[in-house]
Amino acid sequence: MKNKTKKKGFFSTIGGWFKRAFFGSSKEMDAMSVEEIVSPSKQIFRNFMERKLAVGACVVIIIMFLLSFVAPSFVPLDLTYTEVNQKNLAPTFSLMSVPSELADDVKSISSYSHFSVGLSNAGKVYVWGSTKLGTTGYDMKDIPEEVLNSKIAFAAAGFDHAIAITEEGKVIGWGNNRLGQYPGTEYKDNRGTDANTVLPDAMVDIDKVVDVKCGYQSTAIVMNDGTLITFGNSNACLNMTNVTNYTDIVDITYTNNYIFALRADGTVGVGNMRGVYDTVNGDPNLSLARYIGKRTVSQIASTGKTVAILIVDEEADAAATTDAERAAAREVVFSGNFGFGEKDIPALPSDEYYVDIQGGANHYVGITNKGNVYAWGSNHRNQLNVDDDANGAARIITTSFQNYALDENNQLQAKWGLKGYIFGTDGYGVDVFARCVHGGKMTMSVGAIAVIISSVIAIIIGCISGYAGGKVDMLLMRITEVFGSIPFLPFAMILSAILIRSSLSENQKIFLIMVVLGVLSWTGLAKMIRAQILAEREKEFVTAAKSLGIAERRIAFKHILPNVMSVVLVNLTLSFASCLLTESSLSYLGFGVQYPRPTWGNMLTAANDSIVIRNFWWQWVFPAALLSICTICINIVGDNLRDVMDPKSNRDK
Repeated sequence: MKNKTKKKGFFSTIGGWFKRAFFGSSKEMDAMSVEEIVSPSKQIFRNFMERKLAVGACVVIIIMFLLSFVAPSFVPLDLTYTEVNQKNLAPTFSLMSVPSELADDVKSISSYSHFSVGLSNAGKVYVWGSTKLGTTGYDMKDIPEEVLNSKIAFAAAGFDHAIAITEEGKVIGWGNNRLGQYPGTEYKDNRGTDANTVLPDAMVDIDKVVDVKCGYQSTAIVMNDGTLITFGNSNACLNMTNVTNYTDIVDITYTNNYIFALRADGTVGVGNMRGVYDTVNGDPNLSLARYIGKRTVSQIASTGKTVAILIVDEEADAAATTDAERAAAREVVFSGNFGFGEKDIPALPSDEYYVDIQGGANHYVGITNKGNVYAWGSNHRNQLNVDDDANGAARIITTSFQNYALDENNQLQAKWGLKGYIFGTDGYGVDVFARCVHGGKMTMSVGAIAVIISSVIAIIIGCISGYAGGKVDMLLMRITEVFGSIPFLPFAMILSAILIRSSLSENQKIFLIMVVLGVLSWTGLAKMIRAQILAEREKEFVTAAKSLGIAERRIAFKHILPNVMSVVLVNLTLSFASCLLTESSLSYLGFGVQYPRPTWGNMLTAANDSIVIRNFWWQWVFPAALLSICTICINIVGDNLRDVMDPKSNRDK
């Protein structure tokens, strides 16, 4: 049976014209319409934007670049800064999270490292912060039942332990007791004073206790008869034995390695203090006793390496009738190894003076007779950013990196300082987030410059070789094969090791590492460009350019090369990801950028340690994740660019 085509009649034709005139053309006519003419670059952009995965990867790369090149301006990193009391902390923002029950009734708050112990006037103990003690298995939140069920008179926190004294005089400790930091049966090391010998029944006369303070693996109880009960690691607290010989102690303060005692006669029992820094004359070698003279010391406070001493001329103070005269009778001086501006005490008006000074790990906070609060020293952890609500406080409490202001009713009025770490800290107490941000800048800079160097070499070699042909092509390709035959990673490791041990500056070494990566990674792109040039040089537009007398160099680089730039651009993205991985591999193996300057690669060196892998996952998971995400997204963008730039590829593939 033959198919018969039905012919349209006259009225059908007229009706179709009428319909198109008033109602638009049909789908058949739309199909015959002329497509919009767009430029190749615009078409490539449209095709790329239709690929959701590629667009998402591109957005992630932009975020990574902002994180690596913009964020470092807002996230400072001091390469010389370390803090052993903050090392290996898990991600947390709980370091200043005072429990609400305690905030309304604060008696004391104590913190030497990364956890805090608070005591209410009702005698209840609270613990907050990063409470797990490394790999010891101790969690400071596991407060002993005896402490929870007793009314506590005194409480303090040390580096890895805490002490509480009940109203009956029972001394109870928890946390690490390996060096006898508190009475108990876990004491195993003879380097410390045997706590069970010092306090056979773990009991003290509570009516004689003035205060209890803890330091690095040691504890000291100040008694009102002038004696001091100490136990713990005497090697960590070097002058512990000397200070316990005093019988007129009024107060004590801990540095990282020493105890300093304020004695009843207004002098300071110091052990190792060689001199005092006079804030007026700036002389760091004055004898403390000679400088004090007939004046007395009314208060001492300390950071990790310095001591602040408040000196009062009692005769002048007793005769003073105005605040200006009382201020003239007082002076604050410092002694120790200064590294964070601890001696740079703010100048006060003539009628204002400090009535109380507290010390943290690297900073001091003082409150004046006017109720104003000032802070000075290190501001690595926002310790100096005094909350406006702190002014007018009745008293202040300063711990290692946190500060608290209390009103007359012992209620928390303001707090400022270190809240925590979003990515935790490394084995030196440095913020992992800050190192990731600055490490990304270094890793991407090394990768980008290496890619630029390799691409420039590849374009020159490939273009000349492909266009010139003959002996020039033969020579350049043999050179390319020589470089391509070099085992890349071992050779890069050898050159990097030589550079690291040279006398060059750190920046020069890093630049040369970039050059090494670039010089050794151009061969593949050069061969690809040569192949494309060989095909392009046979086309008619090249013959036309030659007939017009255009220089060979101009034909090669101005006419032919732009036609193969799509290949170059795609290879740039893929090579950039490869250079990121190569730099990270070198740094991971110890042949790239060295600590303390961060890169994502040398941050992954922590993964060499099985202890770190099991217990401190944040030290390698975050840099590994950032590096992986960055390289995967760059590869996705590169693959999709290759597809959309190739007119023969299936756009919907």
